[in-house]
Amino acid sequence: MRTTSIDVVRIPTKGPGDVSGLMNLIEAGKIEPASILAILGKTEGNGGVNDFTREYAVSALSGALAPYVDLPKQNVEQKIAFVMSGGTEGVLSPHITVFARAAIADGGSDTSIEGKRLSIGIAHTRDFMPEELGRSAQIDETARAVRVAMADAGIDDPQDVHFVQIKCPLLTSDRVEAAHARGQNTVTASAYGSMAYSRGASALGVASALGEIDGDIQDEQVLKSWNLFSSVASTSAGIELMHNVVIVLGNSTSAASPFVIGHAVMRDSIDSAAVIDALESVGLGAKDLSDSIVPGRLVNIFAKAEASPDGSVRGCRHTMLDDSDIASTRHARAFVCGALAGLVGHAEIYVSGGAEHQGPDGGGPVALIVDRTP
Repeated sequence: MRTTSIDVVRIPTKGPGDVSGLMNLIEAGKIEPASILAILGKTEGNGGVNDFTREYAVSALSGALAPYVDLPKQNVEQKIAFVMSGGTEGVLSPHITVFARAAIADGGSDTSIEGKRLSIGIAHTRDFMPEELGRSAQIDETARAVRVAMADAGIDDPQDVHFVQIKCPLLTSDRVEAAHARGQNTVTASAYGSMAYSRGASALGVASALGEIDGDIQDEQVLKSWNLFSSVASTSAGIELMHNVVIVLGNSTSAASPFVIGHAVMRDSIDSAAVIDALESVGLGAKDLSDSIVPGRLVNIFAKAEASPDGSVRGCRHTMLDDSDIASTRHARAFVCGALAGLVGHAEIYVSGGAEHQGPDGGGPVALIVDRTP
């Protein structure tokens, strides 16, 4: 018996504060605001510690949706999971992807839908102390939240989880000083460096929850043991929160929708074969790639990107790690988006930089949502 109806819509934005596309769809009756469960977005900031476009976008969306969900603006984030990823370098086009979920009334299930379909669940961790970021407390709390979000999505089998998006916190000088004042040491004193630790620990929490890693993970393994990773985790750090927001995307028999999700793991930033495998897993074969129907059926593609830490890609030296002008994560986002856009025919793609423990070293997960309407 299917119990929930799932909808997903990709909407272009003119800037981080632009909510007009979403509001137009709501006013046209194409999105029921009370059913919105999560919004993922790409904003045109720098993706760094001081990227306030993320917080600005969440504030704008919360303010616009507050009257529709009958909540004060400051409480909207308790109902809707927002994950904004900064950085739209190259052809990466700013946009949001809106996920809506509604209960199906008794007798209202669509019996024409066969098999497992796209489902979504959300959860939040508790707030972390600064000294807990990048360490076992963040790993364990994230694993717990992933299991809660799986249950919320009606997903029992970890094999049915195809993408776990997490927004996690970072350290600032004030947060580091607060820890020191209490006699605690943080994993690093670098705000920028803390983003990697937080992303990595969060990803290891996903791997732990889904059984991708056996046994306990020690603090000293974060950003050290690169053989430990999740094949479905995508984590993004930001200054605007002190807890982890967890969004689980997968397929479930409890969900009714025309959508399915699949994934593959890119072994490096030029692994187009993995992207084709992911497309084929959701019914879009390689022969369809040049067909104009693909951009219409492909709702969105989500990927992680990073500059290979060994300074090369398949034996060819790259200079992304040595560029003093542009952070390597910005290079990686731009390149991977361009490579993906060339395959799928559009550039409103969710590419997040910094893939620590998210896929193999130098690579990362790629997931796709496709409309299977005949």
